[in-house]
Amino acid sequence: MSITPHDERFMAAAIRLSRWHLGRTATNPSVGCVIVRDGVIVGRAVTALGGRPHAETQALAEAGALARGATAYVTLEPCSHHGKTPPCSEALIASGVGRVVISVTDPDPRVSGRGIAMLREAGIQVDAGVLEEEGRRSLAAYLTRQTKNRPYVTLKLAVSADGMVGRQGEGQVAITGPLARAQVHALRAETDAILVGIGTAIADDPLLTVRTPGLEAQSPIRIVLDPTLALPLTSKLALTARDVPVIVVASEEVWPLSADAEGLPPSILPDTSPPVGGPKDGSRPVARPRYSGRAEGGTPSTDATDMDSRRAALEAAGVEIVYCNPYHPEILLPALATRGISSLLVEGGAKTARLFLEAGLVDRIQLYQAPVVIGQRGIESPLDATDIPSGFAHRGTRMFGEDRLDEYERGF
Repeated sequence: MSITPHDERFMAAAIRLSRWHLGRTATNPSVGCVIVRDGVIVGRAVTALGGRPHAETQALAEAGALARGATAYVTLEPCSHHGKTPPCSEALIASGVGRVVISVTDPDPRVSGRGIAMLREAGIQVDAGVLEEEGRRSLAAYLTRQTKNRPYVTLKLAVSADGMVGRQGEGQVAITGPLARAQVHALRAETDAILVGIGTAIADDPLLTVRTPGLEAQSPIRIVLDPTLALPLTSKLALTARDVPVIVVASEEVWPLSADAEGLPPSILPDTSPPVGGPKDGSRPVARPRYSGRAEGGTPSTDATDMDSRRAALEAAGVEIVYCNPYHPEILLPALATRGISSLLVEGGAKTARLFLEAGLVDRIQLYQAPVVIGQRGIESPLDATDIPSGFAHRGTRMFGEDRLDEYERGF
């Protein structure tokens, strides 16, 4: 592999470009591509909003005739299969580029290695693995869904100087300042879905949208772990469900009786239902684990008539209800992946954060530490900078006013 410092410089530019559309390319990865001729960038692009057209075809179109004999820098191996658009490998071959430099090979079995093989068979020099670690980080959501069949999970915590994430009975408590909160909204804008427990949904009544001017339309799908359908109809989430999607994850034990032909509790039936948001795959039915534990914020009555009334009211408000054990993230996350959700932001509360940490299903931790003191009736944080779980590497520290952000990431 004949890699030069110039290759790393142009690949770094492609990786920066790829981040422009994170969370906005549907199920396709956000890929960056730059076309370089005689040391000058003559074409550049990122995967379009919605996932098409791909970065390579846009960059080649911008370069035009200057692409012939040039070098293309691509953050992900060019696709080699026919989908809704022709393969990008074919477009690169047709353009006459002389060399293609790739950061990350694609784990998708329809592509993996085939794109590179097509290019080499056409006489194009191909070098792969340039700035691979940085490339994998920029593609983390896509790679996680492809290789682990679940979304990439980021846990965000804002912790006070005395180790608290809130105060009992007081709803939302401002821990970080406006600069840090703006950064969190930027994170939401590049994430497919955001998740909280029902205790947080009731106590804080959060909106969970992006409120950065110009990015409001990039608000993620909002998910609430709510085993007994306790989400109030007067909550901001329910009142805005027709504007930004809300999914309530309920226990199988509150499944409508009318849905069970045999009248048996759904938690002991074989799982022959479609995965959340997806078609049946023909796989062997598996027993669904029963709901155990209690919702944050209490457990309201599970009287069948009352439950049916709450279910109907939430659905009438535009809330989608799915039945998938809320407190078994190892089941929930693959179900979310079937819906095309590649990245998930877990924002609270403390019990929900602990749930994902104990399951070993957190890939990145964003830990904000603020000088605010919560004091009495504080809700203790599930972790702080002194007890980050093993397997996480510290990726850096940034300051937002008086608030410190430390980011930790688990290796692939």
